[in-house]
Amino acid sequence: MSKILTSNQRINAFEALGNILRYPDLELMELINSAHRYNAWFTPQNASMALRAIAEMLDPEDLKKWINIEPNKLETKIRSIGLILAGNIPIVGFHDVICVLASGHKALIKLSSSDQKFIPFILDKLTEIEPGFRQQISYIDRLKDFDAVIATGSNNTSRYFDYYFSKVPHIIRKNRNSVAILNGQESRDELKALGHDIFDYFGLGCRSVSKIYVPQGYDFSIFFEAIEDFRSVADHHKYSNNYDYNKSIFLVNLDTHLDNGFLLLKEDTRLASPLAVLYYEQYQNLAKVESQLLNNQELIQCLVSKSLLTIPTVNFGETQCPRLFDYADGVDTMKFLKELK
Repeated sequence: MSKILTSNQRINAFEALGNILRYPDLELMELINSAHRYNAWFTPQNASMALRAIAEMLDPEDLKKWINIEPNKLETKIRSIGLILAGNIPIVGFHDVICVLASGHKALIKLSSSDQKFIPFILDKLTEIEPGFRQQISYIDRLKDFDAVIATGSNNTSRYFDYYFSKVPHIIRKNRNSVAILNGQESRDELKALGHDIFDYFGLGCRSVSKIYVPQGYDFSIFFEAIEDFRSVADHHKYSNNYDYNKSIFLVNLDTHLDNGFLLLKEDTRLASPLAVLYYEQYQNLAKVESQLLNNQELIQCLVSKSLLTIPTVNFGETQCPRLFDYADGVDTMKFLKELK
């Protein structure tokens, strides 16, 4: 059996990888600048943003706190973990991959057809830094000979995953959205930061804010002024097509809505809005909003607010900057991996 990497070897390798991603070389810059050719949503700006987020995630101090591996105990507990990755935003499955590698297991990686280049590139860099990781990484077209599964997909594919992987330990992720609660006292800078939560990655991520709660009678002109700097999203043809389509639907159906030329706001009780649309709901009692969100926690990834709530919140502008400890859907992936029987 190959030698298991020590905690320090893993920490040092991940830290070095973070530095590589923080300061891209010519090879990585070429990948960043060409990614839109195979996925139009992967603009150079979005690809660079995703890489910076991973570099920040691989913070040395966070790595030391996060990794707690006892190599001798892993010798007889190495498992093959099937990873079915999503591709809605660049490199979205990286956290699952690094969890498997950090826990000492073997990653059987099924890449998304929408993102087939970034993760192999990053993992090639990692194995250059620390060749010991090579034994832990395999790319597969079809899952077989696996001991556990972590799969990310839509609500429709999750039903298939639940059935197909029912006999092995698994984490199945479905569609989620993020929401924000405004109290009406937000500064212009805070609302501008909220624009990042809404528009980064064109709003395609589960950490993207798709709905806001505002006080009764809220003046949306303040909000629209603060997000004006994000108007350039409309220059992207696919985003613009979604904006035009949803606007035409609202007009044909005579749906009351607000429109600033690149974002449509519609009052709606649902959490998940179409692309280029932001749902909103007015409230008079914040406690009722919190109760409503508590009842729908399985649909929510992040809650953005500066109000004092019992539900965990993130600051404006930080939904797309998860740390190592910020597990998708609130499921502790490392705990799941360490406790596999």
